Amino acid sequence: MSASVSHASYSLSAKELSHLDAYWRACNYLCAGMIYLYDNPLLREPLKPEHIKKRLLGHWGSDPGQTFVWAHLNRMIRKYDLNMIYISGPGHGAPATLSNAYLEGAYSEIYPEKSQDIEGMQRFFRQFSFPGGIGSHCTPETPGSIHEGGELGYSLSHAFGAAFDNPDLIVNCVIGDGEAETGPLATSWHGNKFLNPARDGAVLPMLHLNGYKIANPTILARIPHDELESLFVGYGWKPHFVEGDDPEKMHFLMAETLELVLEEIRAIQSQARGGSDFARVTNRQAVGTVPRWPMIVLRTPKGWTCPKEVDGHKVENFWRAHQVPILNVAQNPEHLELLEKWLHSYKPEELFDESGRLIPELRSVPPEGDRRMSANPHANGGKLRQPLRLPDFTKYAYNLKKPGTEYICPTEVLAHFLRDVMRDNMKNFRVFGPDETASNRLQAIYEASPKTWMEEIKPEDADGTEISPDGRVMEMLSEHTLEGWFEGYVLTGRHGFFSSYEAFVHVIDSMFNQHAKWLEKSKTELDWRAPISSINLLITSVVWRQDHNGFSHQDPGFLDVVANKSAKVTRIYLPPDANCLLSVADHCLRSTDYVNVIVADKQEHLQYLDMDAAVRHCTKGIGIWDWASTDNSAEPDAVIACAGDIATMEALAATAILREQFTDLKLRFVNVVDLFRLEPETEHPHGMSDRDFASLFTYDKPVIFNFHGYPSLIHKLTYRRPNHDNFHVHGYREKGNINTPLELAIENKVSRYHLAIDVIERVPRLRDIGAHTQDWLRDQITESVKYARTWGIDRPEISNWKWPL
Repeated sequence: MSASVSHASYSLSAKELSHLDAYWRACNYLCAGMIYLYDNPLLREPLKPEHIKKRLLGHWGSDPGQTFVWAHLNRMIRKYDLNMIYISGPGHGAPATLSNAYLEGAYSEIYPEKSQDIEGMQRFFRQFSFPGGIGSHCTPETPGSIHEGGELGYSLSHAFGAAFDNPDLIVNCVIGDGEAETGPLATSWHGNKFLNPARDGAVLPMLHLNGYKIANPTILARIPHDELESLFVGYGWKPHFVEGDDPEKMHFLMAETLELVLEEIRAIQSQARGGSDFARVTNRQAVGTVPRWPMIVLRTPKGWTCPKEVDGHKVENFWRAHQVPILNVAQNPEHLELLEKWLHSYKPEELFDESGRLIPELRSVPPEGDRRMSANPHANGGKLRQPLRLPDFTKYAYNLKKPGTEYICPTEVLAHFLRDVMRDNMKNFRVFGPDETASNRLQAIYEASPKTWMEEIKPEDADGTEISPDGRVMEMLSEHTLEGWFEGYVLTGRHGFFSSYEAFVHVIDSMFNQHAKWLEKSKTELDWRAPISSINLLITSVVWRQDHNGFSHQDPGFLDVVANKSAKVTRIYLPPDANCLLSVADHCLRSTDYVNVIVADKQEHLQYLDMDAAVRHCTKGIGIWDWASTDNSAEPDAVIACAGDIATMEALAATAILREQFTDLKLRFVNVVDLFRLEPETEHPHGMSDRDFASLFTYDKPVIFNFHGYPSLIHKLTYRRPNHDNFHVHGYREKGNINTPLELAIENKVSRYHLAIDVIERVPRLRDIGAHTQDWLRDQITESVKYARTWGIDRPEISNWKWPL
């Protein structure tokens, strides 16, 4: 294989070529050393079996291609004083980033024991893929990284998130060709249609085609060149190809190509920032189109520079180079000799001085200070984060006259608050949602900023489409891409808010998992990582109001996913009304280092608390509603508890029925906003002591708990609590279809009638006297279902129900 383009049009000096190649060799030596060497880190003595790690772990395949890229980017940063960060997309390609962080000095600054000498290098090698050490992908411990490389598909969306509102930043994103086969990565190529060069930075994708995954060829590496080029032209990119296996030719070609793409980036940004109407004047010269941002397709051999064969099997440029190219080194003398020859091919004796430090002329290859990609503050975004300027949320309160008697849409109230948050933070706050901002009743935000749209805008779009190149609301029908943008945005020091239909927030389950792990590691073990803004997820269009969408849209299980993650970084809030939603949203927007999940429906719902009461209630996270209770501070006969807006209304309706039927019944009504208040204080920072828990739920009285989600989650949170045996939880039971709201509640036994029946059955003195009421309640269930099946709606006294007492 040879380079696809002549390098004659651009000339590296002999000195530049020598330094680039030597620095690249030093990086590759470190990458291989991490995988193999336990001792003798610079081969100052002949390699012996005892110098080899007992267990060989790691991934070599993409490392030499990535170190090649990094070395050349360093040259561009120094030459043009660029502000650039590096995102490593290939799975388990951390050695490339780690080796550069070490050679640039950033690693030793953060971890002084990994010093730039022989002893420090030995500790640096030993920690890699080693118990108590670091993993083989770019974990939070890796300086210069904002991307968890353990799961493929999110690198490019993270890159765009980092570039939004960072006009001077270039985000270089190396994408593995295996990674490029994932759905999230495929959709994220469309980020170029949302990047406004007048105000945003640039994203430079590099698709690294080395041909193979762990044991298979990759799709994009095997399709014809013209098909590959057409694919990216169709995505709206301008692809540049750097292809070859001869290092000298590849150095020239890469240097030339980077000069070209940086020139193209500068031209795009210069045109957009020069005062021209960018929506009409672009390098496509068509109305409303986006520029063709450059990208690079880098084709190098898998495991470039490792042995070409081992035991007669092809290794370099084949899948066998993906992980550990030479196995059984300590046990096989021939393999040990082959490894020694391979490591010596990088000539470490020419690269490192007597002390084990990189020689002075090579220490001048990378940039200095914050310009080092391993030390760029954007990759430790909390350093750059500025708190949001937040208006007083209480000024947006709904003026409630009497609890449970007025219907409004909570998310519409929230939208006016978010609108003004946007107005006051027009350079560091964005709202994300998959085609759902207006559907989720948040359209008031458009009064501050419309949706970002860089493609064609038609005249009819002026009638309600709400799109503009200057928009700050990010909508694309890909939850993966939006979450990736959001994560990249906050990881680089900004703020955001995400809304999604409840059933489809599951699309980002795995992304949430990865980000939660990143936060936990950063928060608990890495004091050098500054706190970042929380991920704030509004879960709406909820399970209980899917009258038209039916069973496919009924799934509250994201709460279970969140509850499985570390208590240090997860929060779940179920505000029962608009004023509580405002209080919770303000709290979440002020927080750092959490994933905050807020569950609030977008339909009209009864309101219960004025703003003062809502603030008190949300501050406690859980509390007794005296106006709904009849225990008068005495021991109750039963506790009716609830969490979630619809669950609260049905619980209140059941309470009203019981109060009318049994006037001497002592009921305590408890509402939960902060779900983790149910956990013990030993398990979650928001948890309560057992004494406080029992003061609400008693030690021995029946607790009828109506929950928004799956009942098992409440049992999980409370299973070690006093009185848990008397907890009877109602929630979603995976039953539903095209149902009216009450019919769906009946099917899942969360209706007012089922709750009231349960109380009668659990309170001993009602078991004998409550038979007639139970019979009437069962008749109501039958009549309600019959009415719904006949007329397609609930009875007026149900759909217009208000607190009657």
